[in-house]
Amino acid sequence: MSALADVARIAGVSKSTASRALSGSGYVSEVTRSRVVRAAAEIGFVASSNAASLVTGQTKNVGVVIPFLNRWFFGEVLEGIESALIGAGYDLTLYRLSADPDQRRKVFDYFLVRKRVDAVVAVGIELTAAEIEMLRSLGKPIVGLGGHIDGMSTLSIDDQETARLATAHLIGLGHTRIMHLGGDQHEQMDFRVHAQRLWGFRQALEDAGVPEPDTFHAVPFSIPGGYAAALQVLADPRTRPTAIMAGCDEIAIGVIIAARQLGIQVPSQLSVVGIDDHDLAEMFGLTTFSQRPALQGKLAVDLLMRELTEHGGADGVSRVTMPVELRVRHSTTAPAPGASTLPHTHNRANTL
Repeated sequence: MSALADVARIAGVSKSTASRALSGSGYVSEVTRSRVVRAAAEIGFVASSNAASLVTGQTKNVGVVIPFLNRWFFGEVLEGIESALIGAGYDLTLYRLSADPDQRRKVFDYFLVRKRVDAVVAVGIELTAAEIEMLRSLGKPIVGLGGHIDGMSTLSIDDQETARLATAHLIGLGHTRIMHLGGDQHEQMDFRVHAQRLWGFRQALEDAGVPEPDTFHAVPFSIPGGYAAALQVLADPRTRPTAIMAGCDEIAIGVIIAARQLGIQVPSQLSVVGIDDHDLAEMFGLTTFSQRPALQGKLAVDLLMRELTEHGGADGVSRVTMPVELRVRHSTTAPAPGASTLPHTHNRANTL
């Protein structure tokens, strides 16, 4: 590999000027920078990021901690983060945190604090006060995505309000026999997403004065989870709800598949609404609330770059609540005449 000295000689500048021009650190005029870049390209010189980090104290690398790699929401967020970081000239190092406390401790005590990253994005993980303090004491900005955390910038949707709006959409169509298929209340994700969406569902029923008690079934956040639960709750036409508010689009899609298998027409016999705007939502004609996870990932990086650029501390933290957007498709409509007043069996399995 050709040396930096050769680039400096061809460009007619000093080695330090050539280094500044190629690393982007320090002032170099655009004319000089262009001359150095052309010289480097001419001889195939590639600047060493390790060498640059010794000069600048920066690795140009951001650590992303995340609980899942194989779930749609988290994959979409990662795409948004990766694209934004590349655009900003940063690399990404991914750390998947399991439920193992020893593994989590190693990630924070070793990998994230030993100058391997300049900053951290926590996706769907509720950092502790000690973890935040440790990273901030080392001058590493932190941004969280998924819920509010004191002491750091965060970005998220309002899960309770989104579930309330989804349920209110069904109530507005005339439904009163509404079932919520959501996450297990005893197996909460960080930020209590399952509980937040159940609370929003119940709040909508209470606000509307719906006379019948709410119905809740705990299911896995997946298409198979929604499918298996729907086969059970839709089997008996005497107790069947006229509408289902699903905790996520994957559950909702599973419901639609089960309804088709049982010969139940969606939406004339069953309305279904979800939360996410999953890639498959349009294919299934699913009415849903879009939360645009890839955009959330991009905006999280924007918050992080602002902190890196402005060297913001805890006093400069931001709390961003992302708006959601109702996308009405073909899975919701008014209930059939008289359907909302049929006898209804109450089931409060796995409620709070």
